[in-house]
Amino acid sequence: MFDFEHQLKILPDKPGVYLMKNSLGEVIYVGKAKVLKNRVRQYFQSSKNHSEKVKAMVKNIAEFEYIVTDSEMEALILECNLIKKYRPRYNILLKDDKHYPFIKVTTNEDFPRVFMTRIHAKDGAKYFGPYTDYGAVYETLDLVKKVFPLRTCKMSIKEGENKIRPCLNYHIGLCSAPCAGLASKEEYWKTVQNIIDLLSGKDKQIAKDLRHQMEEAAGNLEFEKAAALRDKITAVEKIVEKQKIIIGNFEDEDFISIYSDETDTCAMVFFLRDGKVVGREHYMLENTSGIEKGEIISDFIKEFYGGTAFIPKNIYVTETEDSELLEQWLTMKRESKVWIRIPQRGDKKELLEMVTKNAKLTMEQFKTKIKQDKEIQRTSLKELAEILDLEDMPTRIEAYDISNIQGVDSVGSMIVFEGGKAKNSDYRRFKIKSVIGANDYDSMREILTRRFKHGLEEIEKIRERNLELSAGKFCVFPDVILMDGGKGQVNVALEVLSSLNIDIPVCGMVKDDKHNTRGLIYNNNELLIRPSSNVMQLITRIQDEVHRFAITYHRSLRDKRVLHSVLEDIPNVGEKRRKELLKKFGSIESIKNASFEELLETESIDKKAAQNIIDYFRNAK
Repeated sequence: MFDFEHQLKILPDKPGVYLMKNSLGEVIYVGKAKVLKNRVRQYFQSSKNHSEKVKAMVKNIAEFEYIVTDSEMEALILECNLIKKYRPRYNILLKDDKHYPFIKVTTNEDFPRVFMTRIHAKDGAKYFGPYTDYGAVYETLDLVKKVFPLRTCKMSIKEGENKIRPCLNYHIGLCSAPCAGLASKEEYWKTVQNIIDLLSGKDKQIAKDLRHQMEEAAGNLEFEKAAALRDKITAVEKIVEKQKIIIGNFEDEDFISIYSDETDTCAMVFFLRDGKVVGREHYMLENTSGIEKGEIISDFIKEFYGGTAFIPKNIYVTETEDSELLEQWLTMKRESKVWIRIPQRGDKKELLEMVTKNAKLTMEQFKTKIKQDKEIQRTSLKELAEILDLEDMPTRIEAYDISNIQGVDSVGSMIVFEGGKAKNSDYRRFKIKSVIGANDYDSMREILTRRFKHGLEEIEKIRERNLELSAGKFCVFPDVILMDGGKGQVNVALEVLSSLNIDIPVCGMVKDDKHNTRGLIYNNNELLIRPSSNVMQLITRIQDEVHRFAITYHRSLRDKRVLHSVLEDIPNVGEKRRKELLKKFGSIESIKNASFEELLETESIDKKAAQNIIDYFRNAK
């Protein structure tokens, strides 16, 4: 048994990081402290000044541990790393940990290319972004290709080297064919500089030159050429329209603000690059009641910039805590000075006010949608209770599915809907261990037995420690179970539950000849449900989701297996390098399409290995 009284007494008077754990040994909160002794003790003193979130967390703390560091900066870095590793439920977390796309111009090559990438590396290339609208990036690149004939191939082309036949892109006017010696390095770089100017917002001269060429072509009665130039001018104007000039300077800046209601917070970020807003992004932060705005923004900065490759020179906020420490940390990550500023007047203050207004509007829209969705979800669950003749409206629904191809890489999935909506944090995956071949019934029997045995064991441990059920992964049982199958799957589930003395209603989702769900099997009876009803839409969403989750897991295992076997054929790529490639790129297609520079960014991959990988896939084609 963890001795809180003794452990609190011996806490050191030093900076460090503390980890709060539940009865199952899971990390539920990670925090940093300038003085561990003072900070950790606060949690276990009078709770009257604690927020509801802290009160709920303290109830679930079964033990804690701490790591002493030499400085508060080391504690901050370690805190960020541990939050990434454990994803604790009581820390402020960004639900969608995105890697925003950049537009990359490979100015480190003799004949540069322009393409989208999610990796911002210090490789001598020119990057524009990050952008939050993926569609806008693809459209911009498409327009750039129409205006400027640059190569898109990954060949290493040097001026004066052996020439090859130009590809189809040259013949349709989308490439100037430097590979065939049809474009000199000087001419090619003029085109590259035009693209850089356009993406930097210096578009006036480009449009002026194109108009002059169009008028000249029209004067010479070259109407087809004039029409093509007209289309290029339109494309340039479209690219420019996507970026609105806000501020006269041309530095990289982010503007961050939040809006909070009684329970939640919306954090909003505007990205300014070269004086233009290139995108914005919002994050909903739940359970922030009672937390000061400065603390929320500080936690958001740590979480947001801890997971992104690009850090701007200036970050403008309405308020924050530990700004000097955060500046030091961000400066170390960027490798040049980063400022966190609170503007008091002028354009920047006005823009920050606009960010706050956007955060408020987004929060209001979010809450309105939640209200509407809740009403639909409540109606769906009410209809389900009526169809199954249940005493109470079901809150938690679990659905199960098996996925394999001829018994290979067989996996099971469990998805959870709570209150009528998906609860992704409670999804679980199972590798089938005891069944050989394609036997869905035995596979389902295995995963259900494992799931509910784990749950019973957790419930026993939690009761011993007098903690809440939310402390475990499997201890919360469903009100209804949905099986992706007919009577056979339902009977397997009932058999498992009976053997464990658990009483939960089990239904099977029945399909028609066109593989569409037409109703439920319950108590050996088929219940037909109106296709347009709310409950049928809920059942369809659940079935689609359990299919997606099972197939995604199955494909990931299959791809890893195939990927590993293919990479074994590449010279100078051993087991360690195969693992690193798999970790970074995830699929054969991604490795096949990776550039030389992107391969070099992979840990343990040197120039020789990178060239071997490129040569292997080129020869395979």
